[in-house]
Amino acid sequence: MNAIRPWRTIERRKCRQIMVGNTPVGGDAPITVQTMTNTPTEDAVATIDQIRRCEEAGADIIRVSCPDEASTAAFGKIVKASRIPIVADIHFHYKRALEAADAGAACLRINPGNIGSSQRVAEVVRAAKANGCAIRIGVNAGSLEKDLLEKYGEPCPEALVESALDHIKLLQDHDFHEFKVAVKASDVFLAVAAYQGLAEAVDCPLHLGITEAGGLIGGTVKSSIGIGNLLWAGIGDTIRVSLSAEPEEEVRVGFEMLKALGLRTRGVRVVSCPSCARQGFDVIRTVQALEERLQHIKTPMSLSVLGCVVNGPGEARETDIGITGGGNGKHMVYLSGVTDHHVTSEDMLNHVVELVEAKAAEIEAGMSDAGNVTEAAE
Repeated sequence: MNAIRPWRTIERRKCRQIMVGNTPVGGDAPITVQTMTNTPTEDAVATIDQIRRCEEAGADIIRVSCPDEASTAAFGKIVKASRIPIVADIHFHYKRALEAADAGAACLRINPGNIGSSQRVAEVVRAAKANGCAIRIGVNAGSLEKDLLEKYGEPCPEALVESALDHIKLLQDHDFHEFKVAVKASDVFLAVAAYQGLAEAVDCPLHLGITEAGGLIGGTVKSSIGIGNLLWAGIGDTIRVSLSAEPEEEVRVGFEMLKALGLRTRGVRVVSCPSCARQGFDVIRTVQALEERLQHIKTPMSLSVLGCVVNGPGEARETDIGITGGGNGKHMVYLSGVTDHHVTSEDMLNHVVELVEAKAAEIEAGMSDAGNVTEAAE
């Protein structure tokens, strides 16, 4: 269902690729979704538990703050327990970067300008090279260098880009090129303009984010406008949705953005109506329950949940599984866009979950068989 059409495709900006652990970023690699733990890093058990939840939500990369020696002391245990690459978030003290690199960080998030002297940057680069670490240059409108603020008067796109280019030069002067860059701001207009300017100036992967975006609803809207605008323009190789919410929520929102633009297809894409007096069942509560119960599905597929026959059949024709509200508590079920059978209100929720799970198993089996055929042919 939903075949790719020319007007639905996005041409991504061409850039070189780097590796964050075993995960490629940039080039023709899928856009990765990141988040960040908020547990005390020295509490390895709590941090690992949170990482597990983020892994289940689909996170490709996760960042862990390393503000002190206690954090980097626990960092090695966290890295060993994680199934996805860990980025060490470093601010100010270069020794934390050295410790994190030695402890197995896949990437160091630093601002080279606040690490200190060129000699200290050189030490961080040596540690990154020795341990196979990538580096993320993190420029933020809220912590621009004083000389740039004096030069431009305020945070502006030009200031963010100049800061990024200065930091890139610091790494390149030490012959280090395995880096990605972010130029984040809480202001959507500022962030988008800065990323657009940077995308034209460099060939490295870009990490997208609207920093300090807000709570779950407000931050999702704000991030979707900013990050979505850039993704639609083909800009961005990895994203982090910054929300005042649990990190696994950031991951889910990130994937929903990518799914909406056809850039990633993980899990069930739900098409549902806002409901009205015509609805044959409680659409809002049904969708809430289905989204909760189908979080474990990783196989890409589409599900339409429509309350009545006005748009229900049309939407169902474009989805793998569809349910359309009918009268007398009986609703029409569509499979692969074709009317198939009825289900009662009482059985509907469990029935739809069973259909989705069966479809996922069918798709996975087909993919496995295709892989076996290819393997045999080779």
